[in-house]
Amino acid sequence: MKYAGAIVYSISYTRLKVGPRGMSYFHQCRNNFTMRSIAISNQKGGVGKTTTTANLGACLAEYGQRVVLVDMDPQGNLSVHFGVEPGRGEASIYTLMREEDRHDDVIAPTPVEGLSIIGSNIDLAGIEVELSRENHDREERLKRATGALEDIFDYMIIDCPPSLGLLTINAMCAVKEVFIPLQTEFFALQGLGRLIHTVELVRKKLNPALEVTGIIASMFDVRTSLATEVLEEISEHFGALVFDTVVRNNIRLAEAPSYGLPISHYDSSCYGTEDYRSLAREVMEMTGDVELPARECDAPPLPMAQ
Repeated sequence: MKYAGAIVYSISYTRLKVGPRGMSYFHQCRNNFTMRSIAISNQKGGVGKTTTTANLGACLAEYGQRVVLVDMDPQGNLSVHFGVEPGRGEASIYTLMREEDRHDDVIAPTPVEGLSIIGSNIDLAGIEVELSRENHDREERLKRATGALEDIFDYMIIDCPPSLGLLTINAMCAVKEVFIPLQTEFFALQGLGRLIHTVELVRKKLNPALEVTGIIASMFDVRTSLATEVLEEISEHFGALVFDTVVRNNIRLAEAPSYGLPISHYDSSCYGTEDYRSLAREVMEMTGDVELPARECDAPPLPMAQ
């Protein structure tokens, strides 16, 4: 597939820099029981960032993990997904970053046991302007605000906005891992090189612990050969970084947010639930120190039509 191959070739030089699933960090997690902090990032909109944050977090919680989701998008779609919609001026990630509220003021429960969320609203759009006027630690405001969460949760997953501005930079400074959801189509590949380059810049200048540790093939259209070809190209060039689980297009994933539920609570038998539970297992197995119930089958979900 020459078009996708050309784009992947242009970004494949980053493969060695990001490393095979961040082994140094996982070694630290195994030995120090460190909270795993993950940013779900892609500057392209509509690739499944919020869907992945919500449903991966919910499935991790189902497996007994203590998970907090952080909505760093001023649109607040992740917050709306769980029916958490702080009004303007109310406790939110914005007020936490401004040190107007403490973490226990902004953490809200969800319908999923073990899953909490720090909500967002349009107020967050103004903080980039506020931070742009500062010269000291403006990229680390979120890191400072969420530092206390390490003693409370096993996972912190941040839903980044569709940009590479100060909000996303703050998210990258507050975590040690970046997962990139990638819609398996031609145009989705075009921004991948820029995103990984941004991760590299943040790692060199601001957060030496930061690594791209996973690429998630999302919104996979089982009806097209293009999706399969793009997936093969990405897997060939990025190897172990690409999760085995492929998240397939599923109408249930689009319906679940309107009920304020993750996919596993909305329809426990659909493809969306199967895919995100499989992804959650892969994420937990990356540290190699968790025991999970046996799969019904050994292989993760495959990109096949139902």
